[in-house]
Amino acid sequence: MRTSISVLAVTAVIGLPATAQDGQNYELGTIQLESESDDTLQQDGYVAQGGRQATKVDTEIRRIPQNISVVTTDQIEDQQPRTLLDTVGYSSGTSVNNFGFDTRYDALYLRGFPAYYTGLFRDGLRQYNGPSAWYRNDPYTYEGVALLKGPASSLYGVSGPGGLVNIVSKRPLDYKFRELKFTTGTDDRAEVAFDFSGPIDDDGRLLYRLTGLWRDSGTPLPGYPDDKMLIAPSLTYNLSDRTRITFLGEYSEATVGGTAAYYNPSYGVASELYNGDPAYNDFEQTQWRAGYEIEHELTNAITLRQNLRYSEVDADLEYSGFYAAGGGLARYWGHYLEDMQQFSVDTMAEIDFSTGAVEHEMVAGVDYTQASYDAYSAVGYVSAAATAAMPVPYSGGQRNDQVGVYFHDQMTSGPWTVFASGRYDWVDTKAYDATGRPTNTSDEAFSGRIGVAYEFSNGLTPFANYSTSFSPNVGRVFDDVTTNVSRPAEPTRAEQAEIGVKYVIPGTDSLITASLFDIQQEDGVVFDTSTGVNKQRQLDLHSQGFEIEAQANLTKALRVTGSFTKVEVEIEKGAAGTNGNDLSAIPETSASLWAFYEPTTGPLRGIGIGGGLRYVGPSWGDDQNSFRNSERYFTDLSFTYDLARHGIEGVQLQANVKNLFDEDGQTCSAGTCYRYEGRTATVSLRHRF
Repeated sequence: MRTSISVLAVTAVIGLPATAQDGQNYELGTIQLESESDDTLQQDGYVAQGGRQATKVDTEIRRIPQNISVVTTDQIEDQQPRTLLDTVGYSSGTSVNNFGFDTRYDALYLRGFPAYYTGLFRDGLRQYNGPSAWYRNDPYTYEGVALLKGPASSLYGVSGPGGLVNIVSKRPLDYKFRELKFTTGTDDRAEVAFDFSGPIDDDGRLLYRLTGLWRDSGTPLPGYPDDKMLIAPSLTYNLSDRTRITFLGEYSEATVGGTAAYYNPSYGVASELYNGDPAYNDFEQTQWRAGYEIEHELTNAITLRQNLRYSEVDADLEYSGFYAAGGGLARYWGHYLEDMQQFSVDTMAEIDFSTGAVEHEMVAGVDYTQASYDAYSAVGYVSAAATAAMPVPYSGGQRNDQVGVYFHDQMTSGPWTVFASGRYDWVDTKAYDATGRPTNTSDEAFSGRIGVAYEFSNGLTPFANYSTSFSPNVGRVFDDVTTNVSRPAEPTRAEQAEIGVKYVIPGTDSLITASLFDIQQEDGVVFDTSTGVNKQRQLDLHSQGFEIEAQANLTKALRVTGSFTKVEVEIEKGAAGTNGNDLSAIPETSASLWAFYEPTTGPLRGIGIGGGLRYVGPSWGDDQNSFRNSERYFTDLSFTYDLARHGIEGVQLQANVKNLFDEDGQTCSAGTCYRYEGRTATVSLRHRF
């Protein structure tokens, strides 16, 4: 990857050290960060130029006939997100506030559809989540996030109709890089992080990277911690000029709260009474992943690649809540255990050739994924201690085996680009009930995509596409949530038609994307909490809307990103009384604008100032459309100060404030209500050397 980052943003000049002169005049410039992931994600400032995020081959994003959002390294460093939801909160088409404040899960929605079970990918490989054992992606471990809007099953297989989120891990750099970072903030936050990388041998064939952090922190909720220990090693070995292998790993232990919910005294109302019992409120999670990416250029026209990963997540959840009893409130306590394992391998060949005036970049491959989980649960009504002493019986599990073969031909001729993709998947699912009795199902389906784009000389590129998706689901669903009768979920199928335009402002480093989309989905899985317990059910949904998003490095000093989304998600087949209604918790409109300014000349040189506004429009609080969630505004700020102004090289002070005006009102989904997190602030001191 080649990333051009202003020294003011990264607070270090690697290879071009800043020098102080009389305490005021010092050299600041631009550095080039180069890594071995140049065709995984190419980015500059807030603008991503290309990568493998949509086609599995190195492609300029402006020529891809599909709406794609990318959050770059610079944006992540300027905004300092604490979760994946924070990271993508300024992107179009995303809904990240459906459940208020809840750091337990990355419950992300794309174009109105949940993406958290089958729409999360890491380094191009799917990342299944169990019912509660979800892999957590810490922003300090990745260098970018790409959001592919709309169905993407034709290349990536099992994934949702709204799109997928591909998280790009940090990889070894081919130069010496060292970073130490110390952070404090509200809720007694204390964090130490480090990131070391560079060549191991003299000829630079062997590269390493070691990233880690330790955090001890509270949250606004009593007894709800935000603690973590993480280590993420990676190693790249350039066996020859044509062959390269990169090993990627991570291990972490984290503890957050068992519940983030508030007691709902009446339908559609979240009280100030937090459900959690501080004596019984730990959600402990251990996770690890290990895998490799290998690439071999067989000839100048044929490249072979294989990506492989094994991961595990073990979750131990202690939670509690209130219920009405005897004219007052009584408390219950629950204990939930779950372990999730996944193995994925994707093997492909890229072939470049020409047929007359048409250039072809063709990909053909096969991938395999095996994912399974086992769950154990118990509920007590006496005390936290009595519940902790109870045995936790087996409550069910599931195993998925998926094989897919795919083909993609990317054809270009002058200003024309045409994509044609096809894939066939076979999925075997074995779902176990609480007695251990299995139910076997087998599903298979074809998914495809065809897209076309035409690039005018003035920077305008209209595009259109039609795509389909296929996604067997995790867990069981309830046709009637008032009973305990469940069944394995049917696969979700969807199709999308999209038209749009991409525009690069002449003479600037920018990308503006606007599109109209229409998605028809069958058997989508959503959460229903109307009975007080999270239960999955299936719906037929219809999503249509408009998105526009812009990223630009307007000058050397000014970076901006902004978005606007208007979407309507209609329930075409759902619970009694909901057909024809809008799906709850999906904002009808949302918008955002963020800018970061760091002058390279003048008296403010060495100072960075950033700010953003996020608007979350009104939405329905339940699927019966009986009450509304109010619109909300969230304001975020960032400030950086380069201590090179005072002769201290490579050191930066940074402060970030999220939700400046302390908006902590309620939001509701499927009739159950949650509260937003109030104002938080962090201050960090970072040294790169």
